[in-house]
Amino acid sequence: HNPFQMANYPKKKRSYCKKCNAHTQMGVTWQKKSGKASNTAQGKRRYDRKQAGYGGQTKPIFHKKAKTTKKVVIKLKCTKCGQASQHVLSRCKQFEIGAQKKAGDS
Repeated sequence: HNPFQMANYPKKKRSYCKKCNAHTQMGVTWQKKSGKASNTAQGKRRYDRKQAGYGGQTKPIFHKKAKTTKKVVIKLKCTKCGQASQHVLSRCKQFEIGAQKKAGDS
């Protein structure tokens, strides 16, 4: 069985909080999609300026994608003080938080 297939993570987790200086109950959240790219970012403005007019595509477009999965980054938020920290998990194709455990799992 493939270790990168699917991961199920609990909604709450006890983890270390820097602000409280102790292990506290943490709420677990996760951002599925990347945010909307800004048109006012310097790189985008530079790219648009370079692309304008004649001359075709000016910068390389990346095609040789090697990875099929992305590493999962979860956000841990302390329920006492509200301090948030990010934690990187391993790669997996499918990730969900607080899903019901299947009957086959022990």
